[in-house]
Amino acid sequence: MKLLLLEDNQILSETLEDFLIRAGYEVDLALSEEEAEELTFANRYDLYLFDINLPSGNGLDFLKALRHAEDETPTIFITALTDMDSMAQGFELDAIDYIKKPFEPEELLIRLKAKFRDDILYYGNIQYDPKSNVFRQEDEIVHMGKVPCRVFTKLLLNVGNVVAQDVLFECLEQPSGNALRVAITKIKQKLDIEITNIRGQGYMLETL
Repeated sequence: MKLLLLEDNQILSETLEDFLIRAGYEVDLALSEEEAEELTFANRYDLYLFDINLPSGNGLDFLKALRHAEDETPTIFITALTDMDSMAQGFELDAIDYIKKPFEPEELLIRLKAKFRDDILYYGNIQYDPKSNVFRQEDEIVHMGKVPCRVFTKLLLNVGNVVAQDVLFECLEQPSGNALRVAITKIKQKLDIEITNIRGQGYMLETL
């Protein structure tokens, strides 16, 4: 599992990096948003670990920019902030957890294992982790955007059955037949799979 750790406190960041590597994780370390941005352009990660208070900004705004670029990588915030507003912002950006300083490295490891322990669903060479809501293909994370991800999740959990259009509309921010067709097309292009349109009923992933 490959992680990006964004933490401006060098002593803490190196301590966590060493601990996570010894626990079997692959870790890239960034001390600033600029370093983290370069790393996200050059690499794909299974998880982001972001501090909120940073020298030139904050991790919330940085994650917001990544989300706007359709980067749906699961994220855990590590921060000394304890106010509810910061927590709410983090979870609105689909952060999967929030750990408050000071903490023991073992606590972070426990949380990581808890978030990524559910059974994996498979469809051909595609893997889906329901706990972290992460899709992989050929062991690479697939970034599809929030809406296509929701639609494909519905289809994957109902392989071999028609998922009604009205049900899939629930996955859309602005439900319409055209918006659903756009999401389906994006899924097919990203994953190179077939999704059957059952006219007048909905869509289906055929059983392999």
